[in-house]
Amino acid sequence: MKKALLFLAALAVLAGSAGIYVMRQLARPFQGFTESVLIEFPRGTTTSRMASMLAERGVIEDSWLFLAARVFRRGARLQAGEYKFDKPASPLDVYGRIARGDIYYMELLVPEGFNMFDVADAVAKLGTMSAADFLVAARDPSPIRDLDPKAETLEGYLFPNKYRVYRKTTAREICRMMTAEFRAQWQTLGAAEPAHDAVTLASLIEREARLPEERPRVSSVFHNRLRLGMRLQCDPTTVYAALLEGRYRGVIHQSDLDSKNPYNTYQHAGLPPGPIANPGLSSIKAALAPADTPYLFFVAKADGSGGHNFTDSLEKHDVAVIQYRRATKNR
Repeated sequence: MKKALLFLAALAVLAGSAGIYVMRQLARPFQGFTESVLIEFPRGTTTSRMASMLAERGVIEDSWLFLAARVFRRGARLQAGEYKFDKPASPLDVYGRIARGDIYYMELLVPEGFNMFDVADAVAKLGTMSAADFLVAARDPSPIRDLDPKAETLEGYLFPNKYRVYRKTTAREICRMMTAEFRAQWQTLGAAEPAHDAVTLASLIEREARLPEERPRVSSVFHNRLRLGMRLQCDPTTVYAALLEGRYRGVIHQSDLDSKNPYNTYQHAGLPPGPIANPGLSSIKAALAPADTPYLFFVAKADGSGGHNFTDSLEKHDVAVIQYRRATKNR
């Protein structure tokens, strides 16, 4: 009897020691890789297969540790997807990440005023597709055809925001995300007028007004000029026309101003055929509700503030332009 008790006591000690060992191993950070590791677990991947894949890539020291971690996370469902491992982590931490579905993603940041070429460059920097591939999708207006039957591309409807993009996210999926965000924002406005003209005008406002508080005034200038049949003479439309033709050289040349491209508002009265950039919500609001002003012109201030001097006559505008040129001549 005494020997049996001693044997049981020894087993208890061994079990306790083994338990302590396992817990230490589960909590010990490990890194068996030298560069970041990306592992994709397709739907239906078993826990055992996940354990093997993690061990093979050096994320955990041994597959049994991942299986042991399951004992401490009973009821947790492991999530399919792609995971990135770039620093030491314990088997418990690794198991927890996969149970939470902490899937690897990249952030696509699209500021207000980016045109589709800018967006394409931002997407290309993520390294998952070329700018040309994105532009193919962006030139298909079908995702917003119901909102804007006149749209020739998705320009204007790739709403500025921060987007979560995965390595396998396609260009069309990115476009759908961005146009879905536009829809959501447009619905909050309850606008009665068609989207086409409002978004087109908003894109001009976005590109001209660096200061948010000036957007309603810039809008009033464009509205007043449209009402009087004056050409908008908006420099960003000239730039966009040159971009469409692949000849923009970083600055506006006389040949750009003389271009007969329909987007060049120096040569054509009224709004351009479509948006020239992707405006934010405040610019869309300004397009829908301009300030009540007599202004017909604006020119940048020379103080570097990003603001403008607004005038209601050509004579006053010419004076403001001369003052601006004098102030910036020797810079």
